[in-house]
Amino acid sequence: MPKNNLKKLREELLISKAELARKAGISPLTIDRVENGHTCRVDTKRKIIQALGLKLSEKDKVFKG
Repeated sequence: MPKNNLKKLREELLISKAELARKAGISPLTIDRVENGHTCRVDTKRKIIQALGLKLSEKDKVFKG
């Protein structure tokens, strides 16, 4: 079971992995890995949250605990 809601949120916003990766300044492979529950750096999480148009204070919507 994934440790985050990234795929669900990305699909709700109708954003492709490639588009999210471009907005976040990271690789699509990194997006794929994060969606599959792999850990990532805090900096990567910050980039993803901001690329989704969320505030950092809303991080729990994407990344659980």
